[in-house]
Parts: sequence; C-alpha cells; structure tokens
Amino acid sequence: MKISTKGRYALRMLTDLAIHQEEGFISLKDIAERQNISKKYLEQIVPMLNKSGILRTNRGNRGGYSLAVKASDLTVSDVLKATEGSLAPVACLEFDPIECPRADECDTLFVWQGLYKAITDYLDGITVQDIIDKIISKNGNDYCI
Repeated sequence: MKISTKGRYALRMLTDLAIHQEEGFISLKDIAERQNISKKYLEQIVPMLNKSGILRTNRGNRGGYSLAVKASDLTVSDVLKATEGSLAPVACLEFDPIECPRADECDTLFVWQGLYKAITDYLDGITVQDIIDKIISKNGNDYCI
C-alpha cells in the first residue's frame, strides 16, 4: 500500500485547520501558503473531504473551511479512507463479506487479513489531535507542519 499525495496533503490540510480553528473559517490560500501546497491541488482534495463529512464550508467574504468534527475524533484512517478509498492491501479485502470466489481455498488470505488489521488498527489509533500534540511537544508553539 502506498499513500498518495492526496492522502498526505489532506492530513496536512486538516491538521492545519485544527491548529488554526480558533480563527474561524480558513481560506485554502492561507493553508496552501502555510503548508507549501498548491491551492489548485487542495481544491481537488476538498470535495472528497466534504463528501465524507470531515470539512465544513462557508462561502462569502469570510468564507473558507473548518473541521466538521473535533480533531480528537478524526483519525488518520478517516482521512485516508476519504482520500485514498479502501486501505485494504489486496482487492479481495475491499468488501465485507469477502466476495472473492477463491476465499475459502486461499492459503494466503490470512496473511492479507493480518496486514489489513495491523494497518487499520494503527491508523484508527492516531487522531489529528495526536499529530498536533506531537507537533507542540516537538516544536513548542511553532506550528510548522
């Protein structure tokens, strides 16, 4: 499994929003400048995050984006599922129950199930707030992501 730039940038964007949440709605321009990410690229990520209920949008003069959920409730897994789709390491695990016709006789299925469980358990255990806490403990109040 390889995480694309969409997944990595979405996580940086959401962490930035969480850090600056007291400022209200934040423009993509501000996030792009702070994170050194193309605004156009962030514009491609926003619909995925909106669709998944992670972002809140406000249009108009003071428009922008904010988190629709608390940083402590938003897991890395939530973000990556919204941007990457399934986190399954093999296609046969993308559906529950497994739809593969060979599942009952697959000698390696347990390997992929174990890997999938390890990935999801790990990513479900890290929140955006955990990332912020790590940044603060490492850098003090210098919020450079």
